[in-house]
Amino acid sequence: MLSCSIRSLRRLKCCCNKRWSSLILAKGYCFSKPKVVPSFCNTDIKFSRFYVWEQQSSLRQWRRRSLYTVTDTYEAIELALDSVVKIFTVSSSPNYFLPWQNKSQRETMGSGFVIPGKKILTNAHVVADHTFVLVRKHGSPTKYRAEVQAVGHECDLAILVVESPEFWEGMNFLELGDIPFLQEAVAVVGYPQGGDNISVTKGVVSRVEPTQYVHGATQLMAIQIDAAINPGNSGGPAIMGNKVAGVAFQNLSGAENIGYIIPVPVIKHFIAGIEESGKYMGFCFMGLSCQPTENVQLRNHFKMQPHMTGVLVSKINPLSDAYGVLKKDDIILEFDGVPIANDGTVPFRNRERITFDHLVSMKKPNETALVKLLRNGGEHAFTITLQPVSNSFTGLLNIVISTICINLVTWVNESFKEP
Repeated sequence: MLSCSIRSLRRLKCCCNKRWSSLILAKGYCFSKPKVVPSFCNTDIKFSRFYVWEQQSSLRQWRRRSLYTVTDTYEAIELALDSVVKIFTVSSSPNYFLPWQNKSQRETMGSGFVIPGKKILTNAHVVADHTFVLVRKHGSPTKYRAEVQAVGHECDLAILVVESPEFWEGMNFLELGDIPFLQEAVAVVGYPQGGDNISVTKGVVSRVEPTQYVHGATQLMAIQIDAAINPGNSGGPAIMGNKVAGVAFQNLSGAENIGYIIPVPVIKHFIAGIEESGKYMGFCFMGLSCQPTENVQLRNHFKMQPHMTGVLVSKINPLSDAYGVLKKDDIILEFDGVPIANDGTVPFRNRERITFDHLVSMKKPNETALVKLLRNGGEHAFTITLQPVSNSFTGLLNIVISTICINLVTWVNESFKEP
């Protein structure tokens, strides 16, 4: 191996003649002591003019990549210092065993970052059941009162606003980027446990697919990374380059270095709904339970042609708009013109696949979707209006309340009839 000292170079004279040794010295390939030699250096080499030039070129590329990585990390840190805040929440959860009182207050901490419009984006579980919320920016000992503007428990996101003009002095907002590709580096910034100052951990993107959100018990897209995400990191940004790639929100217990961040499409869907209506609108769903059709006998039973692919509808939610349109044992072939595979996935980016539920969840409330299906051997196309999950529960609650009121009025009229 090529060494970084003159002593090691003398030892190499036993393996190569003076001509090539002098050539190496003339080309300046012998480094001073603290330099680091890259891993591509090898003992089984023949020194020549072309190889020395090639090694120097590779070394320059290696140094350029290393310098770019360091600069990229420093840039992420500089962005975080003026945008990431620490959130202090005092919360009081309801007591379901004693509904007339709440549980005792408790203090929790999390992270957040500034987005355009002088707003702070964080996780919903950071401010859930809050009594009051305080925020503190980096390098300041002062805590400022914050108000929760909107909370989306399904997507585990929340928006805070701070009225104090002093808080916004010197603060910069972060821009939202795109979904990172596999093996792209991201830096997670926040205030995790183990200290009081800001923390930066770095990792790469390992996987992109719908994942169970623990807080909202929903299935939405998430990005898996191998950066350390600990309690307190929740709500902090995952920065790629100079833009936000996602929001840290949970990790996988019992595994090593498996954390999850909320991707930008989910964040934009959450923010867009608030900007349009002034409140959280939710994520749409079809209200279906589907099973794959990978079994050949199952496909033959429902008269599927060899070129057809899709999923079998096994159950329909009575509250969904699809209840009166779709039927049990229908085969959904396409959703908005996108063919669905037998395992329920659709194409996504470069040779990746994702469940078709993601296409449904990214629809806006009251937006329609064209569904192509197979029923009794014949192909049909229907238009379905999609509604958020929360609207369905609200509709159910309204139906229950209306039924109770009608029955109560009927009982009163019958009980207090005039003789």
